[in-house]
Parts: sequence; C-alpha cells; structure tokens
Amino acid sequence: MTREGDTPQTVRVPAAKVGLSTASVYPETAPAAFEIAAALGYDGVEVMVWNDPISQDLNQLRDLQQKYGLAVLSVHAPCLIITQRVWSPDPWERLRRSREAAETLGADTVVVHPPFRWQREYARNFVEGIDKLGQDTSVKFAVENMFPLRARGRAFVPYAPHWDPTSGPYRHFTLDTSHTAVARTDALALLDRMGDRLAHLHLADGSGLFKDEHMVPGRGDQPCGTVLERLAARGFDGSVVVEVSTRGMDREQREADLAESLAFARLHLAAPAAV
Repeated sequence: MTREGDTPQTVRVPAAKVGLSTASVYPETAPAAFEIAAALGYDGVEVMVWNDPISQDLNQLRDLQQKYGLAVLSVHAPCLIITQRVWSPDPWERLRRSREAAETLGADTVVVHPPFRWQREYARNFVEGIDKLGQDTSVKFAVENMFPLRARGRAFVPYAPHWDPTSGPYRHFTLDTSHTAVARTDALALLDRMGDRLAHLHLADGSGLFKDEHMVPGRGDQPCGTVLERLAARGFDGSVVVEVSTRGMDREQREADLAESLAFARLHLAAPAAV
C-alpha cells in the first residue's frame, strides 16, 4: 500500500532470461536437463559441452529444442580439464565449434574459461583470438571468472594471466557466483568491474571452501540476491543460468533444488522501480 507522499512504485522485470545449465542435472545427461527445464518453467538451457555425447551432437540438441519448445540460451565451450579432447585437442578449434553450435542452436553466448598456464601458445594469443572469433557473428564470447587452487596453505593460479578476466580487455564477461566464493573475492566489486561488459551470469552459491560447491542460491554466503537485484535495476538483458550441483540426488530431490533455484532467480530479478 502506498502512503500519501510516497513515490509510487511498480515492479520492473528485466528482459533477462533464466536458463538451466545441463551441468546442473549431472550425472543425468542433456535430455534430462531439457525435460526438467521445460517442466519447471525455465526459459531455456545452457548446453555444457563435455563428455556427454549428446551435448556434442547438434542434431540431437536441435531435436531436444523442438521436442520441449525450449531455447538454447548459451553454449559452454569444452574448456574443463576433463574436456581437453572433446571435439578437438586444439583449443581454438573447440572454440570455433562452440561458435558454430551457438549459431546453429540460436544461442547468443559462448561461455569460455581463461587458458590454463600450460597452454602457452593458446594463452599468448588468447585476447586477440577471442576478439577475432567474436567478429562477423552476433555470438558473444563471455570470459568467465575462475579461482585459484589451494594446497598446504598456499594458493596457485592455474590460469593465464589470472583467474579474474577483468584484468584483460575482453568485450564480454560471465560472472560466476560460486567461483567468487572459492576465490574469496567480492562478487559485487567484480560485478562493478565487469560493468556493461557483463553478458552472462552463472547463478550458484558457495560457502568459501577451497572447492567449487555450486550450491543452490541463498544457501551459501554469496550475495546472489543482491547481484540479481542490481542486474534488474540496470535493465540487464543477458542470460541468468542456474549452474548448481545436484550430484548424488534422486530425480525428486534434483527437481526440488532446481525449482528453488528458479524461484530465487525470478524473485530477485523483480526489482522495484519508481514510476
């Protein structure tokens, strides 16, 4: 109820779509992600390209799109340690294939990690190469924040030049709020540094342990709600993708956690705005 003298307010919901990462249903595979996303009311999915053969097969992914009437919002390039030979051992070929997948499936974003330090030639040419791949296409290559590894009380940064991509002149970024927990960095400060170049959000939580927890948002110590509210206030029109771990759960538990994650995203993306 608005009191006399108060500024009337309405709810402003940004154009951002809320998607489900296929990684969120692991060890189930891409078809399960499409099925669950459709049943729960997600706007689309992010395809994590990894050892799941269906995640690598554009024909099968198009069939899933048509079957469930869901958009593919983004493609996560195969850049994990375990996916170094998916599609090709050449990291540039993997990124070219990721761009092709995004264009074929109608996604507007390819999520990519910074290079590993041991990928010396790839790392040396990464900034220029990412920029070149983003030319002559509407697909955004959004470089994701990562985190240092820790052992015996010491930190080691396995990425070149750093786990924080804002040190580079990239055109687009992905913010991951589970990775900020592992890195023990300020997610809101990183959001500010990314600014208008933020194209994509991986929504998950963490408790600051030295491992990538990908908890349901709201269960850890990251400011997931505030991040979403700030994006709503600025009219963010990228994608918000739920990327949480449901490993070890049965289907009922998995769906409950993914429904809770979607509800969290929808709630915090509804930002009040003065009329």
